[in-house]
Amino acid sequence: MNNNQLSQRDLAVLWHPCTQMHDHENFPMIPIKSGKGVWLEDFEGNRYLDAISSWWVNLFGHSNPIINEALKQQIDTLEHVIFAGFTHEAGIELAEKLVGITPAGLTRCFYADNGSAAVEVALKMSFHYWQNRGEVAKTKFITLENSYHGETLGALAVGDVALYKKTYAPLLMNVITAPSPDCYFREEGESYADYSTRQFAHLEKILQQNAGEVCAVIVEPLVQCAGGMRMYDPVYLKLLRAACDKYNVHLIADEIAVGFGRTGTLFACEQAQISPDFLCLSKGLTGGYLPLSAVLTTSEIYSAFYDDYTKLSAFLHSHSYTGNALACRAALATLGIFETQNVIEANAVLARKMHELGQRFLHHPNVAEVRQTGMILAIELVKNKQTREPFPWQERRGLKIHRFALSKGVLLRPLGNVIYFMPPYVINEEELTLMFEIAWQAINR
Repeated sequence: MNNNQLSQRDLAVLWHPCTQMHDHENFPMIPIKSGKGVWLEDFEGNRYLDAISSWWVNLFGHSNPIINEALKQQIDTLEHVIFAGFTHEAGIELAEKLVGITPAGLTRCFYADNGSAAVEVALKMSFHYWQNRGEVAKTKFITLENSYHGETLGALAVGDVALYKKTYAPLLMNVITAPSPDCYFREEGESYADYSTRQFAHLEKILQQNAGEVCAVIVEPLVQCAGGMRMYDPVYLKLLRAACDKYNVHLIADEIAVGFGRTGTLFACEQAQISPDFLCLSKGLTGGYLPLSAVLTTSEIYSAFYDDYTKLSAFLHSHSYTGNALACRAALATLGIFETQNVIEANAVLARKMHELGQRFLHHPNVAEVRQTGMILAIELVKNKQTREPFPWQERRGLKIHRFALSKGVLLRPLGNVIYFMPPYVINEEELTLMFEIAWQAINR
């Protein structure tokens, strides 16, 4: 079987995510036969460096032997069992570990299947909490401009990327949208912290005016990923936590993309020394192996649902594969690597190398900004460096970069005109250098 044969079979029956399938009439689908470490290999022996961790999920490389072994042991014991009225060791142990490593005060773990589902759970829990407490006027959510929280209708409603949201607007609940702390728009000479503080004043005013009808504020801590890897300072989170307390509103931290070491700490919220009321986790949770998400919340929120059944206060949200044993075991193996291999310290070394390699792009005539938070680095391409005029989206420059990079053996998938790197943590300096070199060639081309 070769690439072309598999590609044709694929196009006859499949519909791929986030894809205009018409593009594949003249740009072949790439069938992957195997993966090892940061490398993927197709059916004709071509290799591709996975610079984006396969949509940000892969932490410790493809076919990681530690996670492989854990799954082999689990599959001979239990693959899955209904998680209502039943439980299992992997699900219990994973919840214990998540409660132990997440910010203080998060004592309860609710499992779901993916990141969007986790956001749905947090939104529903927050709304339902206020209903159970008798504060029935609280029905709205505050979100940030340029935010992204997933593709299901609730998650889509609290996002603000028009590309994904606009078509479905008639189906979505109304939300209150606050200006983003996105530091790309700071004044010349203004620090990240100063701009983030200045932008928070807008959100505080919204809270002051609307707190009585607001359930929660939902944010992506430190990095708005799908919105172009836009970044802001931890001071914003610190101010937000204080304001949510002051105005009696929940804080939902969507760390689906930025959790598990991506920002330089295990969780991004740590950099602001805050604890949210809800922490949404997925993607890297299983090391990129299996779908699983978790929502961590507080004893206070849990207690609002804990009562006699006839009170009808229970949280009845469910998924058939909630707490899947195989996924929980993969997650435990992933967390075990963090425990035994000083991952955060090793990532700091890799992040410094990424910073060093990124300096080359600063003076490029079509680069407006090079920004970095931990193991995430982004390069903003523009038509005019002085005015920051973007390239017209219709030119699809990111797609051209993607195709060129693939031809050179690197998987980049830019977000519009933003090239970003979010590699697996097992990447080495030689591979990092290759990744940046191909991006440089792609921009110049």
